[in-house]
Amino acid sequence: MFPPPVRKVMDLLLDSGYKAYVVGGAVRDMLLGRKPREYDLATDACPNALQRFAETHGLRSFPKGAAFGVVSFIIDEMEIEVATFRTEVYGADAHRPEKVDFLWALEDDLARRDFTINAMALDRDGRVYDPYQGKNDLETGVLRAVGNADERFAEDALRAFRACRFAAEYGFSIEEKTLSAMSRTRDRVAGLSVERVREELDRILLSPHPAVGLELLRETGLLETRCRVRSAAGEETVPVLPELVRLYGVPQNPRYHEFNVWEHTMRVVEAVEPKIALRWAALLHDVAKGMPGVRALNRRGEWSDYRHEQAGASIAEEVLKRFRIQPVEARRVAWLVRRHMFHPAPREPKVIKWLSVLAVDFRNREDLTEGVLQLLALREADLKGGKIAPAQRLDDNEQLKALVIDIIQRVPFYPVDLAVNGSAVARYLGEGPQVKAVLDDLVMDVQHGRLVNEVGAVEKALKKKLKVEETNVIHKERRQERRR
Repeated sequence: MFPPPVRKVMDLLLDSGYKAYVVGGAVRDMLLGRKPREYDLATDACPNALQRFAETHGLRSFPKGAAFGVVSFIIDEMEIEVATFRTEVYGADAHRPEKVDFLWALEDDLARRDFTINAMALDRDGRVYDPYQGKNDLETGVLRAVGNADERFAEDALRAFRACRFAAEYGFSIEEKTLSAMSRTRDRVAGLSVERVREELDRILLSPHPAVGLELLRETGLLETRCRVRSAAGEETVPVLPELVRLYGVPQNPRYHEFNVWEHTMRVVEAVEPKIALRWAALLHDVAKGMPGVRALNRRGEWSDYRHEQAGASIAEEVLKRFRIQPVEARRVAWLVRRHMFHPAPREPKVIKWLSVLAVDFRNREDLTEGVLQLLALREADLKGGKIAPAQRLDDNEQLKALVIDIIQRVPFYPVDLAVNGSAVARYLGEGPQVKAVLDDLVMDVQHGRLVNEVGAVEKALKKKLKVEETNVIHKERRQERRR
Protein backbone atom coordinates (compact mmCIF):
# COMPACT_ATOMS: atom_id res chain seq x y z
CA MET A 1 0.00 0.00 0.00
CA PHE A 2 2.75 2.46 1.00
CA PRO A 3 6.21 2.83 -0.59
CA PRO A 4 8.91 0.97 1.38
CA PRO A 5 10.49 4.16 2.86
CA VAL A 6 7.10 5.30 4.20
CA ARG A 7 6.38 1.85 5.57
CA LYS A 8 9.78 1.77 7.24
CA VAL A 9 9.23 5.04 9.12
CA MET A 10 5.74 3.97 10.19
CA ASP A 11 7.00 0.61 11.40
CA LEU A 12 9.84 2.15 13.39
CA LEU A 13 7.57 4.74 15.00
CA LEU A 14 4.97 2.15 15.96
CA ASP A 15 7.57 -0.27 17.25
CA SER A 16 8.97 2.57 19.39
CA GLY A 17 5.60 3.06 21.03
CA TYR A 18 4.44 6.08 19.03
CA LYS A 19 1.40 6.51 16.82
CA ALA A 20 1.89 6.97 13.08
CA TYR A 21 -0.56 7.78 10.29
CA VAL A 22 -0.34 8.83 6.66
CA VAL A 23 -2.35 12.05 6.43
CA GLY A 24 -3.51 14.77 4.04
CA GLY A 25 -3.18 14.74 0.28
CA ALA A 26 -1.68 11.27 0.06
CA VAL A 27 -4.81 9.76 1.63
CA ARG A 28 -7.04 11.77 -0.69
CA ASP A 29 -5.14 10.68 -3.79
CA MET A 30 -4.96 7.03 -2.75
CA LEU A 31 -8.72 6.94 -2.23
CA LEU A 32 -9.11 8.45 -5.71
CA GLY A 33 -6.86 5.77 -7.18
CA ARG A 34 -4.10 8.28 -7.95
CA LYS A 35 -0.42 8.07 -7.14
CA PRO A 36 0.41 10.60 -4.39
CA ARG A 37 3.01 13.24 -5.15
CA GLU A 38 4.33 12.96 -1.59
CA TYR A 39 3.61 11.26 1.71
CA ASP A 40 3.20 13.11 5.00
CA LEU A 41 3.00 11.37 8.36
CA ALA A 42 1.44 12.53 11.63
CA THR A 43 2.53 11.22 15.02
CA ASP A 44 2.22 11.88 18.75
CA ALA A 45 6.02 11.99 19.06
CA CYS A 46 7.17 15.54 19.85
CA PRO A 47 9.88 17.16 17.65
CA ASN A 48 12.68 16.48 20.13
CA ALA A 49 11.58 12.86 20.38
CA LEU A 50 11.62 12.63 16.57
CA GLN A 51 15.20 13.88 16.44
CA ARG A 52 16.27 11.35 19.08
CA PHE A 53 14.31 8.69 17.21
CA ALA A 54 16.27 9.45 14.03
CA GLU A 55 19.59 9.25 15.85
CA THR A 56 18.64 5.95 17.55
CA HIS A 57 17.75 4.31 14.25
CA GLY A 58 20.49 5.92 12.17
CA LEU A 59 18.07 7.80 9.89
CA ARG A 60 18.96 10.91 7.90
CA SER A 61 16.74 13.73 9.10
CA PHE A 62 16.55 17.49 9.43
CA PRO A 63 14.05 19.87 11.05
CA LYS A 64 11.76 21.14 8.26
CA GLY A 65 9.86 23.46 10.56
CA ALA A 66 10.97 22.87 14.12
CA ALA A 67 8.66 25.55 15.48
CA PHE A 68 5.72 23.79 13.80
CA GLY A 69 6.76 20.29 14.83
CA VAL A 70 7.86 19.05 11.39
CA VAL A 71 10.90 16.85 10.81
CA SER A 72 11.89 15.44 7.42
CA PHE A 73 13.36 11.97 7.03
CA ILE A 74 15.38 10.99 3.95
CA ILE A 75 15.19 7.27 3.19
CA ASP A 76 16.35 5.86 -0.16
CA GLU A 77 16.40 9.45 -1.50
CA MET A 78 12.72 9.88 -0.65
CA GLU A 79 11.75 12.77 1.65
CA ILE A 80 9.02 12.01 4.17
CA GLU A 81 7.70 14.80 6.38
CA VAL A 82 6.68 13.71 9.86
CA ALA A 83 4.67 16.20 11.90
CA THR A 84 3.66 16.12 15.53
CA PHE A 85 -0.09 16.29 16.19
CA ARG A 86 -0.73 20.00 16.67
CA THR A 87 -3.16 22.90 16.69
CA GLU A 88 -2.36 26.41 15.50
CA VAL A 89 -3.35 29.94 16.47
CA TYR A 90 -3.07 32.66 13.82
CA GLY A 91 -2.61 36.40 14.23
CA ALA A 92 -1.82 39.15 11.75
CA ASP A 93 0.17 36.87 9.44
CA ALA A 94 -2.21 35.25 6.96
CA HIS A 95 -0.08 32.17 6.46
CA ARG A 96 2.21 31.54 9.44
CA PRO A 97 0.73 30.59 12.81
CA GLU A 98 1.43 32.86 15.76
CA LYS A 99 1.36 29.94 18.18
CA VAL A 100 1.58 26.15 17.84
CA ASP A 101 0.42 23.74 20.53
CA PHE A 102 1.27 20.05 20.31
CA LEU A 103 -1.50 17.53 20.87
CA TRP A 104 -1.86 13.84 21.59
CA ALA A 105 -4.97 12.90 19.56
CA LEU A 106 -5.22 12.34 15.83
CA GLU A 107 -8.76 13.76 15.58
CA ASP A 108 -7.66 17.07 17.12
CA ASP A 109 -4.84 17.30 14.59
CA LEU A 110 -7.20 16.60 11.69
CA ALA A 111 -9.52 19.36 12.94
CA ARG A 112 -6.98 22.05 12.00
CA ARG A 113 -6.78 20.99 8.34
CA ASP A 114 -8.31 22.94 5.48
CA PHE A 115 -10.86 20.71 3.75
CA THR A 116 -12.61 17.50 4.69
CA ILE A 117 -11.01 15.65 1.77
CA ASN A 118 -7.62 16.47 3.32
CA ALA A 119 -8.68 15.68 6.90
CA MET A 120 -8.39 11.90 6.66
CA ALA A 121 -5.71 9.51 7.85
CA LEU A 122 -4.59 5.97 7.06
CA ASP A 123 -2.93 3.66 9.58
CA ARG A 124 -0.33 1.04 8.72
CA ASP A 125 -2.99 -1.54 7.97
CA GLY A 126 -4.94 0.74 5.60
CA ARG A 127 -7.78 1.65 7.95
CA VAL A 128 -9.28 5.07 7.15
CA TYR A 129 -9.85 7.60 9.94
CA ASP A 130 -12.42 10.08 8.68
CA PRO A 131 -14.03 12.14 11.49
CA TYR A 132 -15.29 14.88 9.10
CA GLN A 133 -16.81 12.70 6.34
CA GLY A 134 -14.13 13.60 3.82
CA LYS A 135 -14.54 10.29 2.02
CA ASN A 136 -18.18 11.06 1.30
CA ASP A 137 -17.26 14.53 -0.01
CA LEU A 138 -14.57 12.90 -2.13
CA GLU A 139 -17.10 10.49 -3.64
CA THR A 140 -19.66 13.24 -4.35
CA GLY A 141 -17.06 15.73 -5.65
CA VAL A 142 -17.65 18.42 -3.02
CA LEU A 143 -15.01 20.64 -1.46
CA ARG A 144 -15.99 21.57 2.10
CA ALA A 145 -14.02 23.35 4.81
CA VAL A 146 -13.40 21.49 8.05
CA GLY A 147 -15.63 22.95 10.78
CA ASN A 148 -16.17 26.71 10.58
CA ALA A 149 -15.19 27.87 7.08
CA ASP A 150 -14.50 31.48 8.12
CA GLU A 151 -12.09 30.27 10.80
CA ARG A 152 -10.28 27.96 8.40
CA PHE A 153 -9.68 30.72 5.83
CA ALA A 154 -8.81 33.28 8.50
CA GLU A 155 -6.12 30.87 9.72
CA ASP A 156 -4.51 30.68 6.30
CA ALA A 157 -5.68 32.88 3.43
CA LEU A 158 -3.82 30.70 0.93
CA ARG A 159 -6.55 28.11 1.50
CA ALA A 160 -8.93 30.21 -0.58
CA PHE A 161 -6.58 29.90 -3.56
CA ARG A 162 -6.08 26.22 -2.80
CA ALA A 163 -9.85 25.72 -2.93
CA CYS A 164 -9.89 27.14 -6.46
CA ARG A 165 -6.96 24.92 -7.35
CA PHE A 166 -8.59 21.75 -5.99
CA ALA A 167 -11.73 22.54 -7.96
CA ALA A 168 -9.59 22.92 -11.08
CA GLU A 169 -7.52 19.79 -10.46
CA TYR A 170 -10.35 17.46 -9.47
CA GLY A 171 -13.41 19.06 -11.05
CA PHE A 172 -15.05 19.48 -7.62
CA SER A 173 -17.81 21.92 -6.75
CA ILE A 174 -17.40 24.06 -3.64
CA GLU A 175 -19.94 23.81 -0.84
CA GLU A 176 -21.99 27.00 -0.41
CA LYS A 177 -20.75 28.06 3.05
CA THR A 178 -17.17 27.36 2.06
CA LEU A 179 -17.52 29.40 -1.15
CA SER A 180 -19.09 32.29 0.74
CA ALA A 181 -16.28 32.30 3.31
CA MET A 182 -13.67 32.46 0.54
CA SER A 183 -14.99 35.86 -0.51
CA ARG A 184 -14.83 37.12 3.08
CA THR A 185 -11.15 36.28 3.43
CA ARG A 186 -9.96 38.69 0.74
CA ASP A 187 -8.42 41.17 3.18
CA ARG A 188 -6.16 38.43 4.56
CA VAL A 189 -4.56 37.83 1.15
CA ALA A 190 -2.31 40.89 1.64
CA GLY A 191 -0.32 38.82 4.13
CA LEU A 192 0.53 36.14 1.55
CA SER A 193 3.77 36.18 -0.42
CA VAL A 194 3.54 36.64 -4.17
CA GLU A 195 5.50 33.40 -4.62
CA ARG A 196 2.87 31.33 -2.78
CA VAL A 197 0.04 32.92 -4.77
CA ARG A 198 1.91 32.33 -8.04
CA GLU A 199 2.44 28.67 -7.16
CA GLU A 200 -1.32 28.21 -6.80
CA LEU A 201 -1.98 30.10 -10.04
CA ASP A 202 0.54 27.93 -11.88
CA ARG A 203 -1.10 24.77 -10.58
CA ILE A 204 -4.54 26.04 -11.59
CA LEU A 205 -3.25 26.79 -15.08
CA LEU A 206 -1.72 23.32 -15.40
CA SER A 207 -4.80 21.53 -14.07
CA PRO A 208 -7.32 19.55 -16.17
CA HIS A 209 -10.01 22.21 -15.58
CA PRO A 210 -8.21 25.59 -15.43
CA ALA A 211 -11.31 27.59 -16.39
CA VAL A 212 -13.11 26.26 -13.30
CA GLY A 213 -10.37 27.55 -11.01
CA LEU A 214 -10.02 30.87 -12.81
CA GLU A 215 -13.77 31.48 -12.73
CA LEU A 216 -13.78 30.81 -8.97
CA LEU A 217 -10.90 33.26 -8.50
CA ARG A 218 -12.94 35.89 -10.33
CA GLU A 219 -16.24 35.06 -8.63
CA THR A 220 -14.78 35.22 -5.10
CA GLY A 221 -12.91 38.45 -5.80
CA LEU A 222 -9.49 36.86 -5.23
CA LEU A 223 -8.18 38.16 -8.57
CA GLU A 224 -8.74 41.70 -7.27
CA THR A 225 -6.78 41.25 -4.05
CA ARG A 226 -3.20 42.23 -3.30
CA CYS A 227 -0.36 40.10 -1.97
CA ARG A 228 3.03 40.76 -0.40
CA VAL A 229 6.36 41.11 -2.18
CA ARG A 230 9.73 41.62 -0.56
CA SER A 231 12.78 43.19 -2.17
CA ALA A 232 15.98 44.95 -1.17
CA ALA A 233 13.94 48.16 -0.95
CA GLY A 234 11.58 46.67 1.63
CA GLU A 235 8.12 45.16 1.57
CA GLU A 236 5.06 46.23 -0.38
CA THR A 237 1.83 44.80 -1.73
CA VAL A 238 1.13 44.19 -5.40
CA PRO A 239 -2.13 43.31 -7.19
CA VAL A 240 -2.92 39.70 -8.01
CA LEU A 241 -4.62 39.76 -11.44
CA PRO A 242 -7.09 42.64 -11.82
CA GLU A 243 -6.15 42.73 -15.52
CA LEU A 244 -8.18 39.56 -16.00
CA VAL A 245 -11.25 40.81 -14.13
CA ARG A 246 -11.52 43.70 -16.59
CA LEU A 247 -12.11 41.21 -19.42
CA TYR A 248 -15.34 39.89 -17.92
CA GLY A 249 -18.28 40.73 -20.17
CA VAL A 250 -16.19 42.71 -22.70
CA PRO A 251 -17.96 42.17 -26.07
CA GLN A 252 -16.26 41.23 -29.33
CA ASN A 253 -17.17 41.63 -32.98
CA PRO A 254 -19.81 38.89 -33.60
CA ARG A 255 -18.67 38.54 -37.21
CA TYR A 256 -15.47 36.94 -35.94
CA HIS A 257 -16.15 35.81 -32.36
CA GLU A 258 -18.80 33.68 -30.63
CA PHE A 259 -17.97 34.79 -27.09
CA ASN A 260 -16.96 37.83 -25.06
CA VAL A 261 -13.29 38.26 -24.16
CA TRP A 262 -13.45 36.48 -20.78
CA GLU A 263 -15.38 33.48 -22.11
CA HIS A 264 -13.07 33.23 -25.12
CA THR A 265 -9.97 33.42 -22.90
CA MET A 266 -11.22 30.60 -20.68
CA ARG A 267 -11.79 28.40 -23.71
CA VAL A 268 -8.35 29.12 -25.14
CA VAL A 269 -6.67 28.28 -21.83
CA GLU A 270 -8.47 24.94 -21.74
CA ALA A 271 -7.79 24.20 -25.42
CA VAL A 272 -4.02 24.66 -25.28
CA GLU A 273 -1.53 22.02 -24.13
CA PRO A 274 -0.87 22.10 -20.34
CA LYS A 275 2.61 23.62 -20.55
CA ILE A 276 3.11 26.59 -18.26
CA ALA A 277 4.36 29.08 -20.88
CA LEU A 278 1.51 28.16 -23.24
CA ARG A 279 -1.12 28.39 -20.51
CA TRP A 280 0.12 31.80 -19.34
CA ALA A 281 0.21 32.99 -22.96
CA ALA A 282 -3.33 31.75 -23.51
CA LEU A 283 -4.46 33.50 -20.34
CA LEU A 284 -2.93 36.83 -21.38
CA HIS A 285 -3.17 36.73 -25.18
CA ASP A 286 -6.18 39.08 -25.33
CA VAL A 287 -5.59 40.91 -22.05
CA ALA A 288 -5.49 44.33 -23.74
CA LYS A 289 -8.84 44.00 -25.53
CA GLY A 290 -11.40 46.62 -24.61
CA MET A 291 -8.82 49.02 -23.18
CA PRO A 292 -8.90 52.73 -24.01
CA GLY A 293 -6.53 53.32 -26.88
CA VAL A 294 -7.04 49.75 -28.09
CA ARG A 295 -10.81 49.38 -28.33
CA ALA A 296 -12.39 51.29 -31.22
CA LEU A 297 -15.07 50.99 -33.89
CA ASN A 298 -14.17 49.93 -37.41
CA ARG A 299 -15.70 51.40 -40.59
CA ARG A 300 -18.75 49.20 -40.16
CA GLY A 301 -19.30 50.45 -36.63
CA GLU A 302 -18.19 47.11 -35.12
CA TRP A 303 -15.93 46.49 -32.12
CA SER A 304 -12.25 46.36 -33.06
CA ASP A 305 -9.07 46.00 -30.97
CA TYR A 306 -6.35 46.99 -33.40
CA ARG A 307 -2.81 46.02 -32.29
CA HIS A 308 -4.10 44.58 -29.02
CA GLU A 309 -1.32 42.01 -29.20
CA GLN A 310 1.33 44.73 -28.80
CA ALA A 311 -0.34 46.33 -25.80
CA GLY A 312 -1.08 42.85 -24.43
CA ALA A 313 2.59 41.84 -24.59
CA SER A 314 3.52 44.88 -22.50
CA ILE A 315 0.86 44.01 -19.92
CA ALA A 316 2.04 40.39 -19.89
CA GLU A 317 5.60 41.54 -19.16
CA GLU A 318 4.35 43.58 -16.19
CA VAL A 319 2.23 40.73 -14.82
CA LEU A 320 4.99 38.13 -15.13
CA LYS A 321 7.57 40.42 -13.58
CA ARG A 322 5.17 41.06 -10.69
CA PHE A 323 4.86 37.33 -10.08
CA ARG A 324 8.64 36.88 -10.32
CA ILE A 325 8.37 34.33 -13.08
CA GLN A 326 11.73 33.22 -14.48
CA PRO A 327 12.94 35.76 -17.11
CA VAL A 328 13.40 33.13 -19.85
CA GLU A 329 9.85 31.87 -19.39
CA ALA A 330 8.45 35.40 -19.08
CA ARG A 331 10.11 36.45 -22.34
CA ARG A 332 8.63 33.46 -24.14
CA VAL A 333 5.11 34.23 -22.85
CA ALA A 334 5.35 37.89 -23.86
CA TRP A 335 6.71 36.86 -27.28
CA LEU A 336 3.78 34.49 -27.84
CA VAL A 337 1.30 37.22 -26.91
CA ARG A 338 3.02 39.74 -29.20
CA ARG A 339 3.15 37.40 -32.19
CA HIS A 340 -0.15 35.54 -31.88
CA MET A 341 -2.11 37.54 -34.44
CA PHE A 342 -0.04 37.16 -37.60
CA HIS A 343 0.59 33.95 -39.53
CA PRO A 344 1.42 33.45 -43.23
CA ALA A 345 -0.45 31.38 -45.74
CA PRO A 346 1.00 27.84 -45.90
CA ARG A 347 3.19 28.59 -48.93
CA GLU A 348 6.93 27.96 -48.70
CA PRO A 349 8.23 31.42 -49.81
CA LYS A 350 5.87 33.17 -47.38
CA VAL A 351 6.75 30.79 -44.54
CA ILE A 352 10.50 31.25 -45.10
CA LYS A 353 10.09 35.04 -45.03
CA TRP A 354 7.97 34.80 -41.84
CA LEU A 355 10.48 32.50 -40.13
CA SER A 356 13.38 34.79 -41.07
CA VAL A 357 11.61 37.62 -39.23
CA LEU A 358 10.92 35.45 -36.17
CA ALA A 359 14.43 34.00 -36.13
CA VAL A 360 15.96 37.22 -34.80
CA ASP A 361 14.15 36.58 -31.50
CA PHE A 362 15.92 33.24 -30.93
CA ARG A 363 19.47 31.98 -30.46
CA ASN A 364 19.41 28.92 -32.67
CA ARG A 365 17.35 26.58 -34.80
CA GLU A 366 16.18 24.47 -31.83
CA ASP A 367 14.83 27.47 -29.94
CA LEU A 368 13.20 28.81 -33.10
CA THR A 369 11.46 25.49 -33.72
CA GLU A 370 10.15 25.28 -30.17
CA GLY A 371 8.91 28.87 -30.14
CA VAL A 372 7.16 28.71 -33.52
CA LEU A 373 5.45 25.41 -32.72
CA GLN A 374 4.22 26.93 -29.45
CA LEU A 375 2.94 29.90 -31.42
CA LEU A 376 1.02 27.61 -33.77
CA ALA A 377 -0.34 25.67 -30.79
CA LEU A 378 -1.61 28.94 -29.32
CA ARG A 379 -3.16 29.83 -32.67
CA GLU A 380 -4.95 26.48 -32.83
CA ALA A 381 -6.38 27.00 -29.33
CA ASP A 382 -7.34 30.57 -30.24
CA LEU A 383 -9.28 29.32 -33.26
CA LYS A 384 -10.97 26.55 -31.29
CA GLY A 385 -11.85 28.97 -28.50
CA GLY A 386 -14.77 30.58 -30.30
CA LYS A 387 -13.68 31.99 -33.65
CA ILE A 388 -16.40 31.97 -36.31
CA ALA A 389 -16.01 29.22 -38.98
CA PRO A 390 -12.47 28.20 -38.00
CA ALA A 391 -12.25 24.97 -40.07
CA GLN A 392 -10.23 26.36 -43.01
CA ARG A 393 -7.83 28.25 -40.76
CA LEU A 394 -7.34 25.18 -38.59
CA ASP A 395 -6.47 23.20 -41.69
CA ASP A 396 -4.07 25.95 -42.79
CA ASN A 397 -2.50 25.86 -39.34
CA GLU A 398 -1.80 22.13 -39.65
CA GLN A 399 -0.22 22.68 -43.06
CA LEU A 400 1.79 25.57 -41.67
CA LYS A 401 3.04 23.39 -38.80
CA ALA A 402 4.24 20.70 -41.22
CA LEU A 403 5.93 23.30 -43.43
CA VAL A 404 7.69 24.91 -40.46
CA ILE A 405 9.16 21.60 -39.33
CA ASP A 406 10.33 20.76 -42.85
CA ILE A 407 11.74 24.20 -43.68
CA ILE A 408 13.66 24.70 -40.44
CA GLN A 409 15.35 21.32 -40.95
CA ARG A 410 16.73 22.20 -44.39
CA VAL A 411 16.86 26.02 -44.67
CA PRO A 412 19.41 27.97 -42.60
CA PHE A 413 18.19 30.84 -40.44
CA TYR A 414 21.46 31.28 -38.53
CA PRO A 415 25.07 31.38 -39.76
CA VAL A 416 25.85 28.22 -37.80
CA ASP A 417 23.40 26.34 -40.06
CA LEU A 418 25.43 27.12 -43.21
CA ALA A 419 27.56 24.49 -44.94
CA VAL A 420 30.67 26.57 -44.08
CA ASN A 421 31.59 28.28 -40.82
CA GLY A 422 33.09 31.61 -39.91
CA SER A 423 36.64 30.29 -40.09
CA ALA A 424 36.16 29.34 -43.73
CA VAL A 425 34.83 32.80 -44.51
CA ALA A 426 37.76 34.42 -42.67
CA ARG A 427 40.19 32.53 -44.91
CA TYR A 428 38.78 34.41 -47.87
CA LEU A 429 37.95 37.78 -46.31
CA GLY A 430 40.15 37.97 -43.20
CA GLU A 431 39.10 38.32 -39.57
CA GLY A 432 36.74 41.15 -38.70
CA PRO A 433 33.10 42.28 -38.65
CA GLN A 434 32.85 41.58 -42.36
CA VAL A 435 32.72 37.85 -41.57
CA LYS A 436 29.34 38.06 -39.82
CA ALA A 437 28.00 40.40 -42.50
CA VAL A 438 28.94 37.94 -45.24
CA LEU A 439 27.51 34.99 -43.30
CA ASP A 440 24.23 36.85 -42.88
CA ASP A 441 24.19 37.59 -46.62
CA LEU A 442 24.77 33.93 -47.40
CA VAL A 443 21.94 32.89 -45.10
CA MET A 444 19.62 35.24 -46.98
CA ASP A 445 20.85 33.97 -50.33
CA VAL A 446 20.01 30.39 -49.34
CA GLN A 447 16.61 31.43 -47.96
CA HIS A 448 15.72 33.17 -51.21
CA GLY A 449 16.84 30.25 -53.37
CA ARG A 450 19.83 32.10 -54.86
CA LEU A 451 22.31 29.69 -53.32
CA VAL A 452 22.39 25.98 -52.47
CA ASN A 453 23.57 25.28 -48.93
CA GLU A 454 26.44 23.01 -49.95
CA VAL A 455 30.15 23.48 -49.28
CA GLY A 456 31.17 23.84 -52.94
CA ALA A 457 28.39 26.26 -53.78
CA VAL A 458 28.95 28.40 -50.69
CA GLU A 459 32.72 28.60 -51.23
CA LYS A 460 32.15 29.59 -54.84
CA ALA A 461 29.82 32.34 -53.65
CA LEU A 462 32.50 33.47 -51.18
CA LYS A 463 35.11 33.71 -53.94
CA LYS A 464 32.71 35.75 -56.01
CA LYS A 465 32.07 38.07 -53.07
CA LEU A 466 35.83 38.42 -52.59
CA LYS A 467 36.27 39.51 -56.20
CA VAL A 468 33.42 41.97 -55.82
CA GLU A 469 35.01 43.33 -52.65
CA GLU A 470 38.39 43.68 -54.37
CA THR A 471 36.79 45.42 -57.35
CA ASN A 472 34.95 47.80 -55.05
CA VAL A 473 38.18 48.63 -53.20
CA ILE A 474 40.01 49.31 -56.49
CA HIS A 475 37.20 51.59 -57.73
CA LYS A 476 37.17 53.40 -54.38
CA GLU A 477 40.96 53.99 -54.50
CA ARG A 478 40.77 55.28 -58.09
CA ARG A 479 37.97 57.71 -57.19
CA GLN A 480 40.04 59.03 -54.31
CA GLU A 481 43.08 59.47 -56.58
CA ARG A 482 41.03 61.45 -59.14
CA ARG A 483 39.77 63.72 -56.37
CA ARG A 484 43.34 64.41 -55.25
